[in-house]
Amino acid sequence: MQNTETFSFLPLVSVVIPIYNGENDLPDLLACLRQQSYPHTEVEYLLVDNNSSDRTREILEAAAASSSKNQSSAIKLYPLNQNQIQSSYAARNTGIQAAKGEIIAFTDADCRPKPDWLTNLIQPFTAETVGIVAGEIVALSGTTVWEKYADLQETLSQKHTLANSFCPYGQTANLAIRSSIFTEIGLFRPYLTTGGDADICWRILRETNWQIKFAPLALVEHRHRSTLRQLKSQWRRYGESNRYLHELHGVELMRELTFRESMYRLSRWLLKELPIATGKTLFGEKTLVDLLKTPIDLICWQARTEGQRRSQLSAEAKAIAYLSELR
Repeated sequence: MQNTETFSFLPLVSVVIPIYNGENDLPDLLACLRQQSYPHTEVEYLLVDNNSSDRTREILEAAAASSSKNQSSAIKLYPLNQNQIQSSYAARNTGIQAAKGEIIAFTDADCRPKPDWLTNLIQPFTAETVGIVAGEIVALSGTTVWEKYADLQETLSQKHTLANSFCPYGQTANLAIRSSIFTEIGLFRPYLTTGGDADICWRILRETNWQIKFAPLALVEHRHRSTLRQLKSQWRRYGESNRYLHELHGVELMRELTFRESMYRLSRWLLKELPIATGKTLFGEKTLVDLLKTPIDLICWQARTEGQRRSQLSAEAKAIAYLSELR
């Protein structure tokens, strides 16, 4: 764990975490928050229950009560509610509205921030031109072929989003933004269901002079999808995001997978890639994931194609929320 005394820049930070049915994730998440090396006196944790139907609210209230009894050593934990709009972006807006920090950091309930996460995430803000900082997202160890595939592809790594050809952005699983910027450009679009992280970053970077920086040592671990159904759902959401961002910002749509290309790729895999990979697998040079990579690639591509083709941005999802409207 780093010694925060080596850093002179330690502003008040508000950590906003939207939660929907997070009963199983909350114990590990709260443990990670308590282990943060960033001074507890300089950070508040705003955990927003987004209309959960499990014990999320009960767990949050119990954790907050426990923290209030041990003020000298406990973290400052504040449970909030967003029950009107079922959207993680609406929940984040609720957290932003209540935040007191100079910097607002975001992560998710199924993430596991490493102890020096906040300390490393905040330091790039010493540069006055920096308005957004993205930390890195790495995989929690998984056992299924679907988790191992996502790990092999580094599906959630910020290096993909920061290299976006239209405009860089960071995912809200590990992102920090100066709080003053939300007064300047507005909040998240509350009715948007996916793509809101790119949207907020692009509005900031394209409408203002603020810069984005990468903090590779600000690590958050994230659990990959463990079943085929979950993996396909994830990639359908990527397709939906493509469609929404196309309508909101004019970004080029992702190329769709055609039947002809799918058949060609499968044939090539069966006749060429599979025999070679099978031999290397027998000698321990390849794994099952390497063996199945091409068909899984096609499954994900097809799911993204379906999501992009079938989705349509609603009129209300285009609306941007503003602090002046919420207060």
